[in-house]
Amino acid sequence: MLRTLRPVASLLTGTALLLVGVGLLNTLIPLRGMAAGYSGTLLGGLTSAYYAGYFIGTFAMPPLVRRVGHIRAFAFCAACAACVVLLHALGSNPIAWLLLRLLTGIVLVGLYAIIESWLNAQSAPAERGTVFAAYMVVNLCALALAQQLLRIGGQPFVLFTVVALAVCAATLPVLLTRQAQPQAQATPKLQLRLLFDVAPSAGAGALLSGLAMGAFWGLLPVYARRIGFDTATVGTYMSVAILGGAALQWPLGLLSDHRDRRMVLTWVAAAAALLALAALAAGGNAWPAMALVFLYGGMAFAVYPIVVAHLVENVAPDNLLAASSSVLLVYGVGSALGPLAAGALMSGVGAWSLFAWFAGIHTLLAGYAAYRCGALQRVPLRKRRFRPMLRTTPAVLRLLRMPATPRDDE
Repeated sequence: MLRTLRPVASLLTGTALLLVGVGLLNTLIPLRGMAAGYSGTLLGGLTSAYYAGYFIGTFAMPPLVRRVGHIRAFAFCAACAACVVLLHALGSNPIAWLLLRLLTGIVLVGLYAIIESWLNAQSAPAERGTVFAAYMVVNLCALALAQQLLRIGGQPFVLFTVVALAVCAATLPVLLTRQAQPQAQATPKLQLRLLFDVAPSAGAGALLSGLAMGAFWGLLPVYARRIGFDTATVGTYMSVAILGGAALQWPLGLLSDHRDRRMVLTWVAAAAALLALAALAAGGNAWPAMALVFLYGGMAFAVYPIVVAHLVENVAPDNLLAASSSVLLVYGVGSALGPLAAGALMSGVGAWSLFAWFAGIHTLLAGYAAYRCGALQRVPLRKRRFRPMLRTTPAVLRLLRMPATPRDDE
């Protein structure tokens, strides 16, 4: 495994540093916004603006990469990201922050896409499964570690500076790499109709998962703060939720490899709904809250990769990238709408309604997946192993186009 990862070690190191900064920023923004007196709706809007920028950047960044190359584009996006982060510390005007979050999404998706396309280029086809797994481990571990940087405390400028330093440091291993730059690849076309015709459970699962996870990333720190946790405990709370997502994806994925994935999706979504209600009841009771958010994170994080695995099994290889990119788009739409709706709910009803939102969304998903499973018995076109993953960019989906394994029936 070490020999497989050696050629991409610099890229994975840059990813880890970048995600430490991004993970801290994504928790810091709602906390600082709350301290500035932002309403729940506005706090949700900040996350929605970020995902809107993420969508714009998915299409705006590839021309830049083709024009100047991967290394220069990476340095450009990192410099822009650092500047945007530091601008947050100069004031708290809500319109300015919405614009800054939009710009953050645009430049960060550019950084992710460059790293992921480079990983594809440096990985032999037989090694892409290992590289993909390592990349996802780096993502989850860096995001969990980032939450502990909230313990640094100090003035708001200090933590924004830490984020900017991490983003700048991410450029160092990438700029020093001796690996050849990959050829820029065109963004896959979107085929939403194909997605919902061939795998409607994947389309619905992506949308509903986005509605829940967008609110998770943008508003869970706000919830934790409002139920009485101090800043350091908020960081621990977020770390525990992310680690739950890392720990439970694999066993749930193994279960889905041996069952109809739609049925497993039903079980996972139902469990997430029940755990959300239990977390709501636990309130600010620290240890039960930590245990329940660990379990909830494990279930909620597993939904998207199960959706992708179901899609991969039921879409013809020639249409896989287009359908997978469509899943990313649907997930992104949910991620943009979810924080706005959940934030408005928190403003009108109270902080506790965030977990009520999670419970309602996952109940809808469980009901729809159960209906689809009962309405149509289907045999997958091929059998693929589950891959624990986070939602990233279309570039990483090429790593899923692996050669057949002994368990595949192609």
